[in-house]
Amino acid sequence: MKNIAFSALMAAGCLYSGQASADTCIGTCGSGSPNGVVTSPPAFGPGYQYISTVGGLSGAGQIPGVAGGTIGSEFLTSVFTATTGDSLNFYFNYVTSDGSGSFTDYAFAELLNNGIHAAWLFTGRTTPSGNTSPGFGLPANDSVLTPATTAIVSGAPVWSQLGGSSGSCYAAGCGYTGWIGSQYTLAGAGAYQLRFGVTNVGDTAYQSGLAFAGVTINNVPVGAVPEPATWAMMLLGFGLVGGVMRRKIRQSEINFTARVRALSEL
Repeated sequence: MKNIAFSALMAAGCLYSGQASADTCIGTCGSGSPNGVVTSPPAFGPGYQYISTVGGLSGAGQIPGVAGGTIGSEFLTSVFTATTGDSLNFYFNYVTSDGSGSFTDYAFAELLNNGIHAAWLFTGRTTPSGNTSPGFGLPANDSVLTPATTAIVSGAPVWSQLGGSSGSCYAAGCGYTGWIGSQYTLAGAGAYQLRFGVTNVGDTAYQSGLAFAGVTINNVPVGAVPEPATWAMMLLGFGLVGGVMRRKIRQSEINFTARVRALSEL
C-alpha cells in the first residue's frame, strides 16, 4: 500500500510538472520594472517580462522564411491547457532604437499547439511611417489588437533593457509602440505555449526589445494553478498517504499496547 500511495503522489507530481513545464529562454530574457518609455502594463503590473537583442544569439527570435535576421532572443512559456472558445490575452510593447533602410528589426508573439504553429498573436516591425503592427513583410495578425492600429511613437527610446542603445536612434523609425492588448479566441482544445521573439535585422547594432505582461486564459494567469485533473491526482495521492500514515500510527499503538500488556504479565 505504501508503494501505491507513493506512486499516486509521483503521478500527481509528474502531471503537474507536465502542465507547468519550465519556461525557456534563448538569448536575453528577464523581468523588469517601469523605466523610460516602458511604463507599468495595464494588467498585472507594475512589473513585466522582456526579451532584448542585447546579448542575443544568432538565429534566435526569428520568424521562419523572413530574411535578414541576425541575432535575437526568444522566450517560450510553460505549457498550458485550454479548450475551444477560451480567451487568450496579454499586453506587449515593442521598443526599438533602429530605423529605416535595411535595418528593420522586428518582434512577434506566436501561439503553438503541441509545438506546432497555431496563430500569430502579433507581429511588429520598425517603420518610419504607418503601423508598426502587423509588421510589413511579416505574417498578418490572427488576434484582435487594442488599439487596432498603432504608429510608432518616434524618437530615441530610453529603456534600460536596450543596454548601450538606450536613448539612441539610428534613423527615422526608432521609438516604441506603447502597451497594446492582444486577444485571441482559441479554436480548439490543446496543450499550448506562447513564443515571444525579437531580432536585429541587417546588423547587430542599435538594439530592440519587447516587453510583455498579463498573459491570461479567461482572465486567469497562465501557470497560476494546476489543472483540475492535477488537483484530483494530488488529492488522491495525499489521501492515500494519509491513510497509510493513519494505519502506521494505529499499528504502533497496537504494538505498544501489546508490549505493555506483556510486561505487566511478567
